[in-house]
Amino acid sequence: MDTALQNFYAALDASGRNYNREKIDAAYTYAAELHAGQKRLSGEPYISHPLAVATIVVELGLDTDSVCAALLHDTVEDCSDKTNLDIVRERFGADVALLVDGLTKLVLIDVEDKQEANIENIRKMLLAMSKDIRVIFIKLCDRLHNMRTLSAKKEDRQRAIALETMYIYAPLAHRLGISLIKQELENLSLSYLDPIGYEEVKNRINEKYGESRTLLNEAKASIEQRLRENGIHFELTGRVKSIYSLYNKMYNHNKSFDQIYDFYALRIIVDTELECYTALGIIHEMFRSIPGRFKDYISMPKPNMYRSLHTSVMSSSGIPFEVQIRTFEMHRVAEFGIAAHWKYKSGETADESIDEKLKWVSRLFEIEDDTRDPDEFLDAFKIDIFRDETFVFTPKGDVIVLAQGSTCIDFAYAIHSAVGNKMVGAKINGMIVPIDRAPQTGDIVEILTSSSSKGPSRDWLNVVKTGDARSKIRSWFKKEKRTENIALGKADIDRELHRYGRPYTVEQRNEIVANISARVGMQTVDDLYNMLGYGGMPLSKIASKLRDEFDRVVKEPVPSTPLVIEDVKTVTKRRVKMTGGVIVDGEEGCVTKFAHCCNPLPGDSIIGFITRGYGVSIHKIDCPNVLRGQENADSRDRFINAHWEYGAAEESANDVYESLIIIYAEDSITLLAEITAALADMKISLLQINTQKRGEDNILVNLTVGCKNVGHYNSIVSKLKNIPSVISVTRGIGK
Repeated sequence: MDTALQNFYAALDASGRNYNREKIDAAYTYAAELHAGQKRLSGEPYISHPLAVATIVVELGLDTDSVCAALLHDTVEDCSDKTNLDIVRERFGADVALLVDGLTKLVLIDVEDKQEANIENIRKMLLAMSKDIRVIFIKLCDRLHNMRTLSAKKEDRQRAIALETMYIYAPLAHRLGISLIKQELENLSLSYLDPIGYEEVKNRINEKYGESRTLLNEAKASIEQRLRENGIHFELTGRVKSIYSLYNKMYNHNKSFDQIYDFYALRIIVDTELECYTALGIIHEMFRSIPGRFKDYISMPKPNMYRSLHTSVMSSSGIPFEVQIRTFEMHRVAEFGIAAHWKYKSGETADESIDEKLKWVSRLFEIEDDTRDPDEFLDAFKIDIFRDETFVFTPKGDVIVLAQGSTCIDFAYAIHSAVGNKMVGAKINGMIVPIDRAPQTGDIVEILTSSSSKGPSRDWLNVVKTGDARSKIRSWFKKEKRTENIALGKADIDRELHRYGRPYTVEQRNEIVANISARVGMQTVDDLYNMLGYGGMPLSKIASKLRDEFDRVVKEPVPSTPLVIEDVKTVTKRRVKMTGGVIVDGEEGCVTKFAHCCNPLPGDSIIGFITRGYGVSIHKIDCPNVLRGQENADSRDRFINAHWEYGAAEESANDVYESLIIIYAEDSITLLAEITAALADMKISLLQINTQKRGEDNILVNLTVGCKNVGHYNSIVSKLKNIPSVISVTRGIGK
């Protein structure tokens, strides 16, 4: 404990910062008093842990309140009989209490379990982080010391904590740009998760470095000489790639040890950005560069603020090595990330650029607001902290950073919600492309918008890759299509209830849905329908609750005394099959027809409307006429449940249905020929075609075709999207 205390005060002295020693001393004294008598599993006094964490916090360059919070971070949780947040707030101030509170909430996250209880821990961590970024800085320091002393725990706990560290905390450190902590967390985690692989890579490093040390030192000496000759003030250091980084390339990317060109790196640190490029020219003059291995992170920084020049070269002896060139300020940011830009002096706030760098945290909370699905929240979290970036340009030259694999739709929403909502097409490097195309690093992407656009398509939710875009699309449907969402949500629940195979009354159905709505925290039944309709909650999330309520409310029919056959005159079936593979409940002997306003296809969610003298008209559940009709008290009671007969959604050679397809395309002489050729190739009946000019270069083509079901329709759309000049293909609504 004496050593830990000495190390702590030595770090304070070496920092050169104007810390409030009186406040820090008081925090240490209070923590030591509260933890008195407590031991760690290693047998050390417990206070050694807060001291070690506070030492790392000082080394990271954080402020007085952060140091105090590090010393006190376990007191409220582990000494609740002696202290609480109110006492901490009274003695050390609101900021320290806020930090301690944020750290107290962060418990072990089970990364192999996606259940809500574990997702909630991530939410708590992000919430604390969004209120004060220092919470996660201190938590990373806490985790680093826990990993350094992990050997004292049992093997199963070692693996659980190492796995959590590898999949949550190391990526967070990377996302925040704190490379020193990230690399040590990765190496320590790997040593517990795969000790054999860890030792193998470690031995290979020692072996290879021993073979090439002399030659690399010669290269280093020659570079130093040339830099001095050119009058550049510099610092030159060497480093071997981290064990985990090499392990990752060898085992996860199937590279041999000899294929890793950046095994050894020289780092040149200079005064100015101009000197970075001067030094780069000197290196390329001295050594043969390896093609495809140059990266300019100065002109195009990483999202975590990392800036540097990277180039791989071959020494005269045939040994490849990497050279990193950066300024002293860039180096400070590379080591300490966002923490390097944080200001804590009295009266000052954080660097404004920090808010921009932490937008991904805000996006995750937007996703949480728009979805109750824990799996999706965790997937979005993983995308944001693990993502490989794609750097894409706007036509004006601005850089947009996207997760790898993101589409043009993701790009549009990354620019602004309004751009995505009005999107009708996209160009990559001047060429019209499908909107689901994934641009590559360096591409120039232009989004085509139209003021007449009716908003995003629900299909986009299955196309986009980022949680940010998905959240913004859902938000649009949530605000703009509430009536439609409610109808879709009702249809989802009706389909699920039909699967249970027992008849139920309207009153029973309403009771079931009202109970479910209350159980999941919705204020009204329509709020539940709305959330299901816009995709904020998957039906699977409430399926078990729905079944429980159904079984409770709708009892199994009690067997009655068998009837004598003579007593039975007729038996009327409630479920009556109509034409076209549709079953309508509650009506029999009437004629059905498919509404031309929406042209439903087998596989669509449908509903029936009892017309006056013309039987039952079958509509899509989201047909605008249906949505308007359900708002009208005079027509509301004339809607009736309808669904496709089981198997009707399968392809049938005999049944063909009309469907309207709207194509938005770049106008060309060959467009109509290409469309008709594509339809003929699929043996699709073309029933009607007309065109409308839109602007100088674009055109709308309305097709009425014969298709068998939704799956068949989707295959037609997919074929039409492959036509080069086609911008978008959507399903039309009739008159």
